[in-house]
Amino acid sequence: MDSDSDIKTTPRGFQCVLCNVSLPNKPSVDQHLKGRKHQTLNNVRASRKTHEQCSVFVSGIKPEVSQTDLTDYFQQFGPVSDVILDKDKGVYAIVQFSETASIQAALSCVEHKLKGLKLRVKPREKKEFKMIPKKKDSQNLFDRLKPELIQLLSVNAQMQYIVERFQLGENEKKARGLLVQLLQEVFVEFFPESQILPFGSSVNSFGLHACDLDLFLDLENTKVFQACAKSSSEQAAEGMSDDGCSEDSILSDIDLTTASPAEVLGLVAAILRRCVPSVHKVQVVSSARLPVVKFQHRKLNLQGDITINNRLAVRNTRFLQLCSGMEERLRPLVYTIRYWAKQKQLAGNPSGAGPLLNNYALSLLIIFFLQKCEPPVLLTVDQLKDLACEEEECVIEGWNCTFPSQPIAVPPSRNTQDLCTLLAGFFSFYAKFDFASSVISLREGRALPITDFLCQNKGDKAVQDEEPAKPHHIGPKLGPLNVLDPFELSHNVAGNLNERSQQCFQKECQEAEKYCRSFQYQHRSTKGKSWGLVRLFTPHGEVPNSKTEQLTISIPFKSALLPEVLRNQLHVAGDGFRLLWFQKVCSAVEEVFQSVLHCHLAATTDAVFGKGTGADVAGEMETSTSLNTSANDTCDSVESPQESSPLGAVAVGTKRLLSSGSDTEVSPQTKKPRMSKRGTNRIWVQNHMVWAGRRKVRRVLVKESDSRPEGSCVALESQVTAHIIEKEPELKHPLEFKVQPQLMGGTESTKAVFKLEPRSDNAGVFHDFFHFLDAFLPKMVETVLQADAGSS
Repeated sequence: MDSDSDIKTTPRGFQCVLCNVSLPNKPSVDQHLKGRKHQTLNNVRASRKTHEQCSVFVSGIKPEVSQTDLTDYFQQFGPVSDVILDKDKGVYAIVQFSETASIQAALSCVEHKLKGLKLRVKPREKKEFKMIPKKKDSQNLFDRLKPELIQLLSVNAQMQYIVERFQLGENEKKARGLLVQLLQEVFVEFFPESQILPFGSSVNSFGLHACDLDLFLDLENTKVFQACAKSSSEQAAEGMSDDGCSEDSILSDIDLTTASPAEVLGLVAAILRRCVPSVHKVQVVSSARLPVVKFQHRKLNLQGDITINNRLAVRNTRFLQLCSGMEERLRPLVYTIRYWAKQKQLAGNPSGAGPLLNNYALSLLIIFFLQKCEPPVLLTVDQLKDLACEEEECVIEGWNCTFPSQPIAVPPSRNTQDLCTLLAGFFSFYAKFDFASSVISLREGRALPITDFLCQNKGDKAVQDEEPAKPHHIGPKLGPLNVLDPFELSHNVAGNLNERSQQCFQKECQEAEKYCRSFQYQHRSTKGKSWGLVRLFTPHGEVPNSKTEQLTISIPFKSALLPEVLRNQLHVAGDGFRLLWFQKVCSAVEEVFQSVLHCHLAATTDAVFGKGTGADVAGEMETSTSLNTSANDTCDSVESPQESSPLGAVAVGTKRLLSSGSDTEVSPQTKKPRMSKRGTNRIWVQNHMVWAGRRKVRRVLVKESDSRPEGSCVALESQVTAHIIEKEPELKHPLEFKVQPQLMGGTESTKAVFKLEPRSDNAGVFHDFFHFLDAFLPKMVETVLQADAGSS
């Protein structure tokens, strides 16, 4: 079978040469061979091979020779199934016969003449089938941008060029405006007094070439119209409204006040299909958070969405327009950072849903940074609300959406930093931001402590003042990165991100911050080499990471995965929640080592962190030199990246001083100590290789009736360890290793870091043990926390 020859053995597993995919083990190989990608490529290869065996290569033709001419000529040698002409020059063709015998007949002919041309016919060359990956459009675009950016004189000029290169052109804006006008004329015929309102990238001043056209179909006035028409028997009899609009077709078949969104969107889709020219691929997506009708416009090569219940999005668009009008530096920052995020694969979900940042969330992160500059570049939403006049008051679905309608009503910023400095400041700001314990609020212009949102019944405390008319609003969906919508305070606009996406974003910000301190960031190369934004935009490619291996295991603070009991405890703890969470994690780690992996403490260990010693742990951490304040003051260090200038004393293009090496690390941005609290070091002893063969033992114990993943059950994992200890011999030389727990936070995401160090490893098994723990320990700690919460 061809599939068997496609799989090659490598030092790290297996490689499918057909699909160019690396596979770690035999089950993965079997699954891959049955997958759609491999099956599709295998069928294409088989089809191509069949075509090669039944076709000949014909040269010596000219462009005026048509496909029909070649078909008619070669029919004399046998049935012709297809003729493929050279698309570019038309000087050669491939003639495919239905039977292999026809090839021999064509090749045996001494001379071939067609329209006075002498044709040369020979067997088709046999070529090995290879999948040629398409070159990404983004890479092609960057290749064209690169020489233009290198020639510019400053980073500020490069950022302005990015805006000019990516922004919507005037012709595009006019075409979209005409389409909106056409849709308005069509829909008002079926839904009298309705309105089509564009929102999103097309009109918020941050639009890109070929961005989607987002539309809101406002049917509020239509509902009033329908109610009035029904209450008037005279109008109902005549079937006509006062303004002459007929309601016979659609409004007579549906009651807009009681119809479901899916029913209304079904009618909208029918209108698009039947009444709007050049519109095709109309589809109702009712499973989205806000159901929409998707469509494409053939002539404009444009994709669009229509929604009927997204009035807040229209208001968000007006807010972004206001911010852009207030501050001219915002647009270059947004365009530059969006393109950087796309190049680093941090933003731009292809299908609209995915774990990456969306453009709206990224724009809000930029605005929040500008609110935190010193002096501020942009005002908070609450400050804008105070500047609005009485006529500009706006409440939508219970949310206060008030702000001035014109930028002239907002006083100009006193901040005079240039674009180059602000861009470097953005990366520095989020490189040290504690995402895990913060909820970003543009309304208040500060990071709210996540403990305000941990309790299910109190999680919406921060939003109750804004929507007294809607007391049923619940708190936002918490995740690794939390950014509250400026108006809909129960919506986390970055709620789709997973842990990996958040970590990648912060890591890329850290890398960008380092680059912005380098000489190449601001100084133009006289030799035409990459500098400024060019190096910032350069994708990572396939260059392997040369970072040395660190024998540390990180357990991040994941509020969304915490059990309800622990969430309530952390909520009550307030500013000191990190110490409580760290104590719980240390207790769980001890239980994993002691009860699950059957390790025991070395005789040299003085005390044990964990259950029964929480007071000692907390006391030791509070008196640690890592902080010069009490536990109640930890909130100051958490807020330090936000409450002070994001730029501080670090000059762009200069390197900051190295830290002294102590636990008290001073952030160059804030001049405040970095939160770094240490627990008590422990030395553990392991006498057996309890990490070897666990999966096989687990399958035997559960007899393949339990599909739970590794680390999901404390009792089961303890049984697996006991079985291995019973069946396998002891290590000749026990493994001793030191565990150093440390709580990190303040200027980075809150996490518990456990540094492992071998003390006695004569058997040479420590690294295998560590790699096992790297995946096993975080899962087991989560399981233990859940179990402890359930038993309390």
